[in-house]
Amino acid sequence: MSDQIDQSLALKTWAVVGLSNNSERAAYGVAKLLIEKGHTVIPVHPKAESVHGQKGYAKLSDIPVSIDVVDIFVNSDLAGNVVDEAITIGAKGVWLQLDVIDAAAVSRAKDAGLLTVMNRCPAIEYKKRV
Repeated sequence: MSDQIDQSLALKTWAVVGLSNNSERAAYGVAKLLIEKGHTVIPVHPKAESVHGQKGYAKLSDIPVSIDVVDIFVNSDLAGNVVDEAITIGAKGVWLQLDVIDAAAVSRAKDAGLLTVMNRCPAIEYKKRV
């Protein structure tokens, strides 16, 4: 798992699914930290809001650039669809946030050759690496 985490953190362009302008949500703070660490963050949310100055999109397939990591901040029962979209758009990895659990979806992503991280937070992982 540590190797998958390190490889994922080394990738630069992250689509954060579930990211909105609600500063009370974990996705908001994690996206800010990712930007501070040098990542390009693309918000993905049905409202397609711009967050932290980054243009938002309603779905992964609307994003006009290649995505390295799809960071998933949705309920576990919705995560599988997002993982399948990540595979379809050719992402290099999927990162299911803390308490986002879908082992079958992670297995599909692994089978498709994607890096996979589940039930972890990149902000916490960065703090462990300081």
